[in-house]
This record gives sequence, structure tokens and C-alpha cells, in this order.
Amino acid sequence: MFKQLPDTRHEIIFLGNSLTAGAEWAELLQNPKVKNRGISGDTTKGILYRLSEVTSSSPDKVFLLIGLNDLATGVAKEKVFENICKIAEQIRKDSPRTKVFIQSMLPVNDPLRESPIKKDDEIVWVNGQVKEWCSQNNFTFIDLYNHFVIPGSQLLNPVHTNDGGHFTGEAYQIWAGIIKDYVKRK
Repeated sequence: MFKQLPDTRHEIIFLGNSLTAGAEWAELLQNPKVKNRGISGDTTKGILYRLSEVTSSSPDKVFLLIGLNDLATGVAKEKVFENICKIAEQIRKDSPRTKVFIQSMLPVNDPLRESPIKKDDEIVWVNGQVKEWCSQNNFTFIDLYNHFVIPGSQLLNPVHTNDGGHFTGEAYQIWAGIIKDYVKRK
């Protein structure tokens, strides 16, 4: 579907999985240039496969949040980190003027702990590696994780979720508040 939609000037692309797909970013951020390119269930490999659709318009900015579905399906944390870096580098190569903002993976909190997403330590590890890599390679890292985790734990605060992994409307408003200055930045 995204290939069929028209490219516009000065796009701001939100790229990721169901967490990205679940928000009305243009409305939350009061910015009609914002386009949601999140796909439920997407992985780093999926984004690498479809990245040309994103870069073809030479967007002004790309906000990336990806990796949790990779970990949930058994992809090694090292590969998730590597692919996130590849995505950022490919965007830079294909669209050099595009500013890339890599958002940290978010915590999860499955109250039954029977979910395939029991990857708390791996999420923290990938986030740390990505943050360090961004500082060394001139990409912007945005820490969302620490805004939504229960202090002193690695679990998503239950007030922000209805199922242990996906966000409530209020949580999306908090997320939008965290990134709004990055969206406005020239």
C-alpha cells in the first residue's frame, strides 16, 4: 500500500512495527507532513526489504523504532543491533539529507509472563549498543525506554499498556511529547 501513496515534499516518516503503526502521528504531533510507515509484526529484516519506499521521497526525517519482534522470534540480539545500524546507514546512503532518529526499543510487561517476549535483558543490551553506536556515527538516539519502564525494573509500567506490549492513547501522548521537539527541529 505504501508504494501506492504519493510522495510529498519534506516528509517526516515514522518507521517501525505495531507500536509505530498504532498511533495517529500526524494528529498527535499536529503536523500534516508526518507519515506513518509502521507495519504490525514488522522486523528489522522487513524494514531493510522495504526501505527503498521510504527513501525514494528523500524525507526530511525518519523516526525508527524496531527490533522487538526480532527478539520475540528468536533473532539474536547482536543481529538486531546490526540490522538497526544497517537501516540507519542505508537511509543515510540513499537519502543523505535525511535526518535519522533512532528510538530505543520499549519495555514489555506481560502479566502472565507466558509471552514469547521474555527478552528484558536483550532489550536493554540492544538499546545500550544502539545508543553508543549513534553517538559514534552521528545519528540521534532518543531514549523512550526510561520514560515507560517501572522505575527499578525492566518492565513496562502497566499504566501505559492494555496488553503488556502495546500502548494506550495516554502513552502515545507521552511518547509524542518526548519527540515533538525532534520533529520540529530543522
